[in-house]
Amino acid sequence: MSLLLPGLFAGLVAVLVTVAIERFGGRVGGLLGTLPTTIVPASLGIFAETDAEGLGHAMYAVPAGMLLNAGFLWLWRAVPPRLPSLPLGPRLAGMTVVSMGAWFAGALGLVMTLSALDGSTMGLRLAGWGATAAIVVVGAVACLRSVPAPKGSRPVGLGTLLARGLLAGLAIATAVWISRVGGPLAAGVASVFPAIFVTTMVSLWLAQGEAVPSGAVGPMMLGSAAVATYALFAAAALPALGPWLGTLVAWVAAVGTTTVPAWWWLGRRAAQAEAVRPRGPASPSR
Repeated sequence: MSLLLPGLFAGLVAVLVTVAIERFGGRVGGLLGTLPTTIVPASLGIFAETDAEGLGHAMYAVPAGMLLNAGFLWLWRAVPPRLPSLPLGPRLAGMTVVSMGAWFAGALGLVMTLSALDGSTMGLRLAGWGATAAIVVVGAVACLRSVPAPKGSRPVGLGTLLARGLLAGLAIATAVWISRVGGPLAAGVASVFPAIFVTTMVSLWLAQGEAVPSGAVGPMMLGSAAVATYALFAAAALPALGPWLGTLVAWVAAVGTTTVPAWWWLGRRAAQAEAVRPRGPASPSR
């Protein structure tokens, strides 16, 4: 059940994320898709199986993992224009191999680096806050470039939605299993395995083409900071307030300090861009 429940939850989140991007476009959908979701059951599971110090070590590793995920998302914007002109299937397969290969290589280096700090709670805490600040910076920079973030234009069938949920659920259940045998630091990194992101990118490519997921990359990178801030708040809130109240406080604090300001800033930029957009020629009067 401890593997099944996170997997089912992740599957539901994967469906909701892709539907949000398709219905609302990349800006709003990208932020909705990066609300702290799968990290919540992961933090509760880690809290139940370890002490406050172990929870802290795991949660302080999460921001570095989310910074790695921001790089993973950036590849889905930067690499496709450089891929050879091939049919959709080979292009998508190549993009998936490149992005996941880069993520696994980065995750290996990340675990080795964090392991060197394992004896220093202060060092891990500083690394966590530094990685969170870096996510905000790279996410904001990614949003400065004007990339169309259209809504999906093609209907998506029930079978496609179920397939999205199944793939994401299997990936998260596997990540939870890995976290059990790798210790707190590996648990922290495994808890942010980009199952939702890769499922979102692949399914949107297949259903809507390359423009829809590419437009969501910047907002998703910026919104990823909410998961990192949740982890930092959860490291203190869960031991102090208990699992349920601590989770609620950490979630509200993360959304209030990260997602809401990001939504306001992106909305303001979109309004400014709309205001300076040249209008078409006026119709001649009769």
